[in-house]
Amino acid sequence: MTMESDKFICIREKVGEQNQVVIIDLSDPTNPIRRPITADSAIMNPASKVIALKASRTLQIFNMEMKSKIKSRDSYVDTEFVFALAKTNRLAELEDFLGGPNNGHTQQVGDRCFDEAMYEAAKLLYNSVSNFARLASTLVRLGEFQAAVDSGRKANSTRTWKEVCFACVEGEEFRLAQICGLHIVTHADELEELISYYQDRGYFEELIALLEAALGLERAHMGMFTELAILYSKYKPQKMREHLELFWSRVNIPKVLRAAEAAHLWAELVFLYDKYEEYDNAVLTMIMHPSDAWREGPFKEIIAKVANLELYYKSLQFYLDYKPLLLNDLLSVLAPRLDHTRAVSFFTKVKELQLARPYLRSVQNHNNRAVNEALNTLLMQEEDYQGLRASIDAYDNFDSMVLAQMLEKHELVEFRRIAAYLYKSNGRWAQSVELCKKDKLYKDAMQYAAESQDSDLAESLLQWFLGEGHKECFAACLFSCYSLLHPDLVLELAWRHNITDFTMPYFIQVMREYLTKVSSLEPQITSSPFISDKRSNAGQSQTTPVCRIL
Repeated sequence: MTMESDKFICIREKVGEQNQVVIIDLSDPTNPIRRPITADSAIMNPASKVIALKASRTLQIFNMEMKSKIKSRDSYVDTEFVFALAKTNRLAELEDFLGGPNNGHTQQVGDRCFDEAMYEAAKLLYNSVSNFARLASTLVRLGEFQAAVDSGRKANSTRTWKEVCFACVEGEEFRLAQICGLHIVTHADELEELISYYQDRGYFEELIALLEAALGLERAHMGMFTELAILYSKYKPQKMREHLELFWSRVNIPKVLRAAEAAHLWAELVFLYDKYEEYDNAVLTMIMHPSDAWREGPFKEIIAKVANLELYYKSLQFYLDYKPLLLNDLLSVLAPRLDHTRAVSFFTKVKELQLARPYLRSVQNHNNRAVNEALNTLLMQEEDYQGLRASIDAYDNFDSMVLAQMLEKHELVEFRRIAAYLYKSNGRWAQSVELCKKDKLYKDAMQYAAESQDSDLAESLLQWFLGEGHKECFAACLFSCYSLLHPDLVLELAWRHNITDFTMPYFIQVMREYLTKVSSLEPQITSSPFISDKRSNAGQSQTTPVCRIL
């Protein structure tokens, strides 16, 4: 007896000497069908009243409704017979039948078996017609993943590879899944679905391993490098920097930028901004996240390339807050494009001008007014009078009168001396000399009086020396201001103060100068016709001189 389906039961029996086949229709079990048939085996079609009888190597098929024998060469007969064998799970007989000549529609039967989950039979059927795509689908349902991969390789279809790959993932056969995945990732349109399938099931490590293995493929494309970078940003951030340094030119930078920002990978974000030539964003990222993103070398390289110069002043504030000792290194990079006047104003506002002194020194050669004034102020605060004097002499673009007024009240005499020098430079001779007199800078006072070419100023200084009892300074002033003094005034002062000895060198010089002038005029006077006539007339009237000048 055989239970062919849920519709028929086929029984072979022997009554006396006669063999017969009993067919019981389960929808009408009280009326069995009996036929005197001799056969080794009998099988009913599960869908219709068609019976197949086999005796030795002979096969006969009867349509019981039409009460006719179906020709064995009819494709319908072979097709239904194959399906009947598959339905009854007679796989050995099915395999033998398929191995011989037949007219059945094997592909069609295979599809019917597949749809009814008769995968073992479907495997034989698809294998017989070399339909490797459907065979692979069948094998994955049977759990034969290695065989499915082999069939997928023969089918070489993206759809088949996906089906086998996903089945291997579900079966946690990740090595085989990777083999399939390598044939999928090279198709950019399929990559996103594959990644989603892995990620939805939490197989991040396996997905990363798959993409890492795929990078060496000849058909590797930008999407693979990009998606791997994104996966690193989510699950293995420690490997992302190395990946970007190797393959930054092969990734979709805007897409990876968004992933790095979402993962708070600030150092990698700066690296990508730099490669994407978004230098402004790179600098802002380093300023906003210094502990993770800031590095001295890259920062100085990138800040020099920014388009928005406002970032220069943000970076200055950033360095003041976090790296004040490196401020001048930054300023040396910014100096070529920095507005020096604004920079001085910035440092003055934050009261950190002293910290920027090396920068001010380096840019003073531009003779910028704000720089000069700031540096002069620093030198005054540091009481470096020599540096201040050198700065004043070398760079003249500053408000000298304001500086002179500040220095005039300084507690150190050397700075007041510089104030007198500044007054002199601005033509305020009297004020300069007066300041020197207060600080007893007598040499400077005499020098400035002489440079002024003002006789009144020189004579008033001379009288002041006498009034203060500085006879030596009086004598020195006669020498310094020689050309500005009137001999009669000097003679009067010497007589009144009884200091003839101090004035004698002066008068000797005056006498010498006058005699030299007279000597130079004597030849001209002697040769004059007017003088000759007067001498002739004088000779006729008087031949002996009254007195003789020695």
